[in-house]
Amino acid sequence: MTTIISWNVNGYRSVIKKGFLEWLNSFQPDILCIQETKLKPQDISENNLPLPNGYYHYWAFAKKPGYSGTAFFSKEKPKNLISINDPVFSDEGRLQIADFDKFILVNSYWPNSQEERARLPYKLEFIDKLLKLLCEFVNKEKRNIVISGDFNIAHTEIDLARPKENENHAGFYIEERNALTQFFNAGFVDTFRLFHKEGGHYTWWSYRTKARERNIGWRIDYHVVNSKFAKSVKDSWILSEVYGSDHCPIGIQIK
Repeated sequence: MTTIISWNVNGYRSVIKKGFLEWLNSFQPDILCIQETKLKPQDISENNLPLPNGYYHYWAFAKKPGYSGTAFFSKEKPKNLISINDPVFSDEGRLQIADFDKFILVNSYWPNSQEERARLPYKLEFIDKLLKLLCEFVNKEKRNIVISGDFNIAHTEIDLARPKENENHAGFYIEERNALTQFFNAGFVDTFRLFHKEGGHYTWWSYRTKARERNIGWRIDYHVVNSKFAKSVKDSWILSEVYGSDHCPIGIQIK
């Protein structure tokens, strides 16, 4: 079995101070994908920050300091790291692709469309290009895919506590929800919904108004696989009891 955890940590420096390494040493997933690291390359190269023991680590950085960024930690060294030379992905460190032989791992941090749809065109371009890339892996190269990360989209009304109040807010715009529907219709599966059909499960809560304590949240973090690979998914869950960020980790187990 392979256990993969994904977590938007809302700043690696911040989460380190909140018991991140202790939690990781206790939980011991095979692979951990994190998003919104908010680091610069020199933060890692100059050994300014503590890193997990027993893991290979790989980083993608945004050009803008203290913004966006992704990383993944793996007990097994990937067979290959796949680089995609497209500023839509690379300028903000939003995508990492690693070949683990049995599957290709995609660690992703999808853009926030922002209020008044300010970045919605960029987000839709990101989704469109990512989908074409993944379909090439699956359909042409016959590979299995695991896409993990913060998608910044609550797909349906059961994926957020207050859908009617948020119909015209970022993360629940009809355009981005439709884009995610098209993503799934192209042959990809939301693994959490294989095991949990009901609402009330969330991965992000606003820091304001004690939303987490009241479970007024959004499910915007996902593990997604190509449909053929779905039969290998043995469990998919949300670690809502783990604190340290405004998001919580999510897990998947693959046979």
